[in-house]
Amino acid sequence: MNKKKILTNLNLFSGNDDKLISDATIVIDENIICYSGPSKDFNGSLNNFEVFDLKGKTVIPGMTESHAHISYTNNGPLELDKTPVEEAMIKTVDNARIMLGSGFTSAISFGSIHRIDVFLRDAINSGRILGPRLLAGGRDICAIGGNADTYPDYAKPQTEGLAMITDGPWEIRKAVRTLWKNGVDVVKVMIDGELISLQGRPGDLGYKDEEVEALVDEAHRKKMKVACHARSAEAVKQAVKSGIDFIGHANYIDNEALDLLIENKDRVFVGPGIAWEIAFLENAEKMGYSKDSREVDAYKAEVESTIVSYKRMKKEGIRILVGGDYGLDIAPHGTYAKDLEHYVNLFGFTNAEALHSATRFGGQAMDPEGSLGTIEEGKLADLVIVDGNPLEDITILQDHGRIDMVMKDGLMYKGLMNNKSPYLVDSDKS
Repeated sequence: MNKKKILTNLNLFSGNDDKLISDATIVIDENIICYSGPSKDFNGSLNNFEVFDLKGKTVIPGMTESHAHISYTNNGPLELDKTPVEEAMIKTVDNARIMLGSGFTSAISFGSIHRIDVFLRDAINSGRILGPRLLAGGRDICAIGGNADTYPDYAKPQTEGLAMITDGPWEIRKAVRTLWKNGVDVVKVMIDGELISLQGRPGDLGYKDEEVEALVDEAHRKKMKVACHARSAEAVKQAVKSGIDFIGHANYIDNEALDLLIENKDRVFVGPGIAWEIAFLENAEKMGYSKDSREVDAYKAEVESTIVSYKRMKKEGIRILVGGDYGLDIAPHGTYAKDLEHYVNLFGFTNAEALHSATRFGGQAMDPEGSLGTIEEGKLADLVIVDGNPLEDITILQDHGRIDMVMKDGLMYKGLMNNKSPYLVDSDKS
């Protein structure tokens, strides 16, 4: 059903620069973009093409949710593995549709409950369900006593949903090989901890250098990417030195960590995952933490440190991705575009710079071969049609009613946020 399409009468944010091209045209043949730019410069024929008049709407590249937990089921932060796998799979199918309907046509997993991501990815790729392109994760790899080792030894039986608790270089290699055997694209490792963890805190490194190096070496030998939870400067330094691809959080960087990121900025991607921390502070009392509790004070300080760290990284040209640990009860699925508002309000991004984090940089992280992230000739046809101009108001991307249509791989969908009536669009329905 991938027919030739021409989208006309639109405002175009291609993702190549900060500009918005008014009265633009996009030409798509099957799932490949053949032309994008001013309508006056398009000299091709309209014969044998479906023509879509977008009536002045804005078109942006499909966004990438780069710290995705698509199998999280909107549980509390300390209850991530409490949903039975059968129920989690059903909810994850719904989460995939919601993510695509929110304008996120790609996702990089930062960890999956059970083995859900792999089966979800394959179902999406085969067309059985609707969802974003997905680099599938597996269970987190975590040291004994680390951030994902959530139960004391007396609490038996241990659940198997969240993490693979393993130590030592050869056992870690075995864990990576197990993930590879089961079809995982991205290996997630917990390098340090979390302020509300039962044991490890930010700066408490779970692994020695040789253990993380073994993990990365094994994953890269198997052509898998590596993502990590790394809040402290020491964790970021261990991640960069070990060759990790995607660094999540990086809240407390020092000069040495920044220098390492600068030296490796053509290889590594970083994202704060700050949305859930802000949501924690907004909902702390409902979660049982008083306003003057240690946890609230600590997260306030962490957010302030994150603002300083990301302003420094932005100034140095580090590629910063969007992705905020969504899938928790306080930061539920469907609210992913809140990241862009945070980047503008907290880190000093322009609206265009926030969009670049979600589109161009996200596309580079998702596919280093360059098929995603911008709307230009030769790229895959992933794009979002918006009723309004996010360069003027970045918050409109949070309003699902303003996401008019989403195109993924040349197929255009409408009504994705309503599970009862999503449909493919042809020119008669546009």
